[in-house]
Amino acid sequence: MSHKRIPKRKAAIAVGGVVALGAAVILLPNANASQDGASDGVAAAPKTLKAGDASDLATRLSGMLGDAYAGAWYDGEDKRLVVNVVRGEGDLALKARSAGAEVREVDNSMAELEAGAGTLKTEASIPGTSWAVDPRTNKILVTADSTVTGDKWDQLESTVENLGSGMATLKKSAGTFRTFASGGDAIFAGGARCSLGFNVTAGDGSPAILTAGHCAAAGDEWSDQQGGEPIATVDQALFPGAGDFALLTYNDPATEAPSEVNVGGQTVPIVQAAEATVGQQVFRMGSTTGLADGQVLGLNATVNYPEGTVTGLIQTNVCAEPGDSGGSLFTQDGLAIGLTSGGSGDCTVGGETFFQPVTTALEAVGATLGDGGAGAGDQAGGQEQGAGQEAGDGQAGAGDQAGAGDQAGAEDQAGGQDAGAGQDGVGQDGVGGQDAQDRTGTGSGRHSGQDSGLTRTH
Repeated sequence: MSHKRIPKRKAAIAVGGVVALGAAVILLPNANASQDGASDGVAAAPKTLKAGDASDLATRLSGMLGDAYAGAWYDGEDKRLVVNVVRGEGDLALKARSAGAEVREVDNSMAELEAGAGTLKTEASIPGTSWAVDPRTNKILVTADSTVTGDKWDQLESTVENLGSGMATLKKSAGTFRTFASGGDAIFAGGARCSLGFNVTAGDGSPAILTAGHCAAAGDEWSDQQGGEPIATVDQALFPGAGDFALLTYNDPATEAPSEVNVGGQTVPIVQAAEATVGQQVFRMGSTTGLADGQVLGLNATVNYPEGTVTGLIQTNVCAEPGDSGGSLFTQDGLAIGLTSGGSGDCTVGGETFFQPVTTALEAVGATLGDGGAGAGDQAGGQEQGAGQEAGDGQAGAGDQAGAGDQAGAEDQAGGQDAGAGQDGVGQDGVGGQDAQDRTGTGSGRHSGQDSGLTRTH
């Protein structure tokens, strides 16, 4: 998004970054859960599903299978929903296959995994740790950042071991968990800046902004340029606790705020909010690093930030950096999935990034997103495909405009160095333009045209 003053009655604010969004293909890793689910050899072949349809099927199967349900994930390579069924529940496994899912029989039930997560919360809520159920391994994935050492590491390791064999895996992250609230090109307050997530409609029908809750700590009045006139005011915010989201209402009630994400010269219409599915391919737009992509790794994640514990988040391997906070997580077909909360690492070395589910945030603040029209999703897909063709044909197009790194650099000169800790307690300065530009398109294959079919021109 270009951060120039937007006339009243025409404030079409969306997340920034200049890219062309094509038909990206990511090969997901093979499932690690038990592979011996096909016991009868007679069941119908799994259905080929879009990610959104797979999410709906997973929700239905969760209710149908009851205690036998042990999580699900989306295999993007084969476009199938894989459902875990507790071993020994042959009849229910057959029902899941008949519904169109691929079935894997596993040992740990969802109730057992959730109980293990409860034990971690009670005995190991240590700043710099996180955990989420990973249905692909049928275990709890526990992560500790670089600050968890000495007695804290021993406490965490002991708690994981006491959960029992085969219940959890423990990994170490090289970075530090923090909220990504410094540096950026979207909205400014109190010397800090964040990325805007999605335009929404508040409960009273007025136009509003959905972004990260921790951003609201910087101030109530937000502008679209450093030191500029406020355009929006914080109405509701939550952080830390059971989420990380904020609703900012536009000061001008006549502001036009379309439900779309700007991908540089073109826009991706956002048709509705949707639940995330493990294994789902997602895109994140943020003001420091522009566009990044990857997959969902876990749901209902708990993250212990220095400022406090946040629950109910989406865990991904999509990279992010300071300034990307609040930015949108979405799919190619126009589904709004999440808002960037925080994590560790960067877009050079990769890392873990956590997102506030959009569905939960909308329900909490009483807002709505998208028009839900049947044709809107097709329009989104068509525009994305067009962008990819434009990039592939080598035509001028969106990438020839000022890139996200250039824009970040301009914002840096305008005061990005002041956008570090601010009032959010984040200990990093804003990322300069050249740094952001150099990092865009790198990092473990999670953000590049070469690896994913996305094209970005500096």
